[in-house]
Amino acid sequence: MLFDYLTLFILALLSATLLPGGSEVYLLTLSQKPEYALSILWLIATLGNTLGSAINYILGRYLLHWKNKKWFPVTQKQLDKSQHWFNRYGYWSMLLAWAPLIGDALTLIAGMMRMHFGLFILLVLIGKGVRYAIILGLLQLI
Repeated sequence: MLFDYLTLFILALLSATLLPGGSEVYLLTLSQKPEYALSILWLIATLGNTLGSAINYILGRYLLHWKNKKWFPVTQKQLDKSQHWFNRYGYWSMLLAWAPLIGDALTLIAGMMRMHFGLFILLVLIGKGVRYAIILGLLQLI
């Protein structure tokens, strides 16, 4: 059991970073086994996924140290556009950190824009917690 919980945590963490994960499939697989409490599975997946987003935030926070390097993957124009977008939609966009494709970028941009870390974690935790609750809740309807 411990191995399964640890695997779920790692998959959830990885799927929130720029690396591929697949926590939803594993979460749904474990949730079908009666020995696993849904609340514990939800908590582990939510915390792992939130920690993965925190890693993106930290990477974004320190990424700008190299913005003047030739190899830096983002142009100043792209940085300005990201900052404008973030200023327009603000910290509430962190509630969408769970979303495929844009979620990882949002958390990276939040770090680059030096969003308050406590507020970042709170909003990401809420968004990801709701997402996993919906996934588990929909499963119960089937």
